[in-house]
Amino acid sequence: MTGEIIFSFAVLLIGIGPIILLGIAQYRSKDPVGFWSGKEPPRKEQITDVKAYNRKHGIMWILYGAGFICCFVCGQPFGGGAVACLCLIEAVGGIFVMAAYHNKLNRMYDKKALSNGSNRKN
Repeated sequence: MTGEIIFSFAVLLIGIGPIILLGIAQYRSKDPVGFWSGKEPPRKEQITDVKAYNRKHGIMWILYGAGFICCFVCGQPFGGGAVACLCLIEAVGGIFVMAAYHNKLNRMYDKKALSNGSNRKN
């Protein structure tokens, strides 16, 4: 391993570490967690299963951070350009996937949405 690879991996871990730690904190949280900055997370009364809601959000963030590490490791044999392209794809694509998954979780665990959905079925 060259010094460049070691330094790059250390910088990656410093940048991605907070994302993974955020995921761990959300996974263990007792109160409902948020996703968007500036938007208040839902209240406990609004969520059907806070523990499952938080765990799925936490796992989402942990996988997002782990995806960057995988991009770095998988792209390394092909050079820095490949790593940069893979990380860019992870960053942009991951945000869109996470936003869609967050919205899905809100629909799955929101009491109001579930009660409205059950009223439409009857």
